[in-house]
Amino acid sequence: MKLASMKGGRDGRLAVVSRDLSRAVSASDIAPTLQAALDDWDKAAPRLAALYEALNAGEVRGSFPFDAKDCASPLPRAYQWADGSAYVTHVELVRRARGAEMPQSFWTDPLMYQGGSDNFIGPTDPILAADEAWGIDLEGEVAVITGDVPYGCRAEDANQHIRLAMLVNDVSLRNLIPAELAKGFGFFQSKPASAFSPVAVTPDELGAAWHDGRVHRPLEVAINGEAFGAPDAGTDMVFNFPQLIAHAAKTRALAAGTIVGSGTVSNRDRAAGSACIAERRMLEQIENGVASTPFLKFGDRVRIEMKDVGGHSIFGAIDQHVRRI
Repeated sequence: MKLASMKGGRDGRLAVVSRDLSRAVSASDIAPTLQAALDDWDKAAPRLAALYEALNAGEVRGSFPFDAKDCASPLPRAYQWADGSAYVTHVELVRRARGAEMPQSFWTDPLMYQGGSDNFIGPTDPILAADEAWGIDLEGEVAVITGDVPYGCRAEDANQHIRLAMLVNDVSLRNLIPAELAKGFGFFQSKPASAFSPVAVTPDELGAAWHDGRVHRPLEVAINGEAFGAPDAGTDMVFNFPQLIAHAAKTRALAAGTIVGSGTVSNRDRAAGSACIAERRMLEQIENGVASTPFLKFGDRVRIEMKDVGGHSIFGAIDQHVRRI
């Protein structure tokens, strides 16, 4: 099934969205918000699934045209946002760009940071920044939303705790990162609010594209209407989502509504293009001795989307403009 949070109130209003993303219906009689549904998933999920099937069959009264502009993030705020870096070749390139060595352990132990989760951006809301000199970058990712995950959960048990999947634009301010990380205390100012796709979907909705804890479809990224990259999210993902969840839960339990990100999708096959500007700039640096692709400017448009084998949008598109705050 496909779920969205329509704008209204601090945590949005839960809606069920049709498979083709054309119609939606309020699910407030089942749960007022997505977080409320996650908190009582065993009871809420079967009722939401029944409503989803009825909506697809055209048997629901009170449905309305679905428009991503009316959507907040599926979780407008979350108890936890833990973003991994599962595509290690991307990590290697970006670290090289800032002159940092990559420990060999990154190939065997996931890299993860805890991002701000108190205020996510809606899928068509602007990317705000005060200064272009900060190096405004997009990062196209896939993420999952978990149910309650027990302390010390093993990777082989973590798949059962995955409730939903969605897309992410994990905005980065590249020129603020080096000085911030040099302090030895992690990201903060360099990682503003992230944006998520209009809908989150249950793994079964992905069909054959969901297997081995990964989403095996290209992530299409465009800037100002021009294709920038379409790396396959299932290819070269060194750590799958169950492994990332187990890593996060090694020393703590995770609450229902925890979001775990894949990190920027990246393929070894560079013909697939990139899902962030920093990666392309590093490749230009290696090949030509100079990075030529600029970071985002005010007025630029970013679009991130994933389609099924029939060419239909799965999650709806993240479609944002960069704006001066």
